[in-house]
Amino acid sequence: MSLRPRAVVVHRRSEYDDLVARHGTHGQAEFYLSQRGRDIAEVQDRHAALDSAMAGVSAGIPAQWRRTEVERAELDRFVFGPEDVIVAVGQDGLVANVAKYLAGQPVVGVNPEPQWNPGILVPHAPSGAGRAMVACVAGAARIEERTMVEAVTDDGQELRALNEVFIGHPTHQSSRYVLRTGDRQERHSSSGILAGTGTGATGWLRSSWQERRSELPLPVPTATELVWFVREAWPSPATGTAYTEGVIADSESLVVSVESDRLICFGDGIEQDALSLSWGQKLTVRRSAWRLRLLV
Repeated sequence: MSLRPRAVVVHRRSEYDDLVARHGTHGQAEFYLSQRGRDIAEVQDRHAALDSAMAGVSAGIPAQWRRTEVERAELDRFVFGPEDVIVAVGQDGLVANVAKYLAGQPVVGVNPEPQWNPGILVPHAPSGAGRAMVACVAGAARIEERTMVEAVTDDGQELRALNEVFIGHPTHQSSRYVLRTGDRQERHSSSGILAGTGTGATGWLRSSWQERRSELPLPVPTATELVWFVREAWPSPATGTAYTEGVIADSESLVVSVESDRLICFGDGIEQDALSLSWGQKLTVRRSAWRLRLLV
């Protein structure tokens, strides 16, 4: 007998929760902010909006379904099942945070604060989450598949991301490596490498693209190709700056041969869940076989 569907509601602690945890009480948190010209009412209002959205999502989960909640900080320890429907309640970045841990489960993005969040990846209102979940299970939902990027080390470590992966030194010192795509390669000393998807091309990747006034066309969110940029490459007798951006097509990859004592690779801004790379190791960046299945 197949398992009943399970609604997995993913959220992130609010700024108000963090403030009270740090300062002990509401009053102490309020005093701390007031000394800096801030009003705690603002973070309280956003906390209330998240609470209201969570309550609305919970009310919409069918009574016969199983259900659970998981905070963003616990995602790397949570075990998702094939029967899960993921409901991400929060900012667009929360969908990227959860996507790397999924294996094809559908995602319903819920926007608790449309006045703050663009809602590109969280287009649904809390009141519509229940209908969206039922549509996913019934096969009646319109699913948009978004390309993901993966990084694989030569000793079998793997990491996936929806937006981008960053390869560089953990303390932002110079990263030394040899970068290769196809038959072209160059040795670099830089601030690291960004490689990502069309979804990520609206964020960190775009900032690198704009800063260098690149003429490289950025992919759209559903495109299968990836793009990559080297950050602040340094010219020297041993390192170059001629090959610092490019496109990774479907059958291609970007290979990084490490020439530093330690580099790391993390995805979508989650630094605590990173691959650790040592001198002589190789990291291959390519399009992932997995895709985010986003209910639109």
